[in-house]
Amino acid sequence: MSCAKHIAFAFHSYLKTSPLHTSSIASAIMKIYTKTGDKGTSSLYNGERRSKTDDVFKALGDVDELNSLLGIAREHIGESTVDTQIQEIQSRLLDVGSCIATPPESSSESKRQRVEFESVHVERLESWIDEHSETLPALTQFILPSGGLAASHLHLARSVCRRAERSVIACYMSHGDQEEIAQASSDSRVRVYLNRLSDYLFTIARVCAFKENRPEVTYRK
Repeated sequence: MSCAKHIAFAFHSYLKTSPLHTSSIASAIMKIYTKTGDKGTSSLYNGERRSKTDDVFKALGDVDELNSLLGIAREHIGESTVDTQIQEIQSRLLDVGSCIATPPESSSESKRQRVEFESVHVERLESWIDEHSETLPALTQFILPSGGLAASHLHLARSVCRRAERSVIACYMSHGDQEEIAQASSDSRVRVYLNRLSDYLFTIARVCAFKENRPEVTYRK
C-alpha cells in the first residue's frame, strides 16, 4: 500500500491537515475539520477511540513535530543530495506515524500488515550515515549545536528525534503485554529507525556546517 493511503487510513485522525496526495483520497476526505475530536478523543486506525492525552498521541505529536522541523531545515539546505534524503525521511516519518496509530495490542493482523514498517528503511539510513561520514574529519571532541542555519536546525531536529524515540517506547510499553509488544517486528523497526535517524541528523548537521565552511564549536570545561 502506498504512503498516501497509509496516511489516509492510519494517521488521518492526527494529521488532519496533511496534503491530499491522490484523487481517491481527496474524494474520500472532503473537509479538513470533522468535529469528531471536539470532546477530547480521537480515533486510531483500528477504530478505537482514545483520549488525546494518551501516550499514542504524544508519540504522534513528537513525530509530527520532527517532520515539521525537518521541513524548516530543508529550506536552509537548498538543492542537494542531503535535501533529497531528508525529503525521503519525511515520507518515512509519515509511515512511522501510521505504525504508531495501529497499536499492536488492539489491532487486527490485517491492519498491522497494512502499515508494516520495513527494515530496508533502517538499512538505507545506515548506508547514508556511512557515506557522509567518509567526507568528515574524525570526531575527537564533543561539539556544540551550531554551524549555520541548516546545521543548527538539524541539531534541533536530532534532539526532537530523541524525544520522539522515547515517546514511542513509552507508548508501546504502556499498553498491552510488554514482552509481546517488544517482539513485534514492525514496532521494533520503528524504534530502531528513530534511533538511527538521530545519528543520521547529527552526521548531516556536521556535513552542512562543513559545506558552509563553518568551524565546529567544541565543548570547553
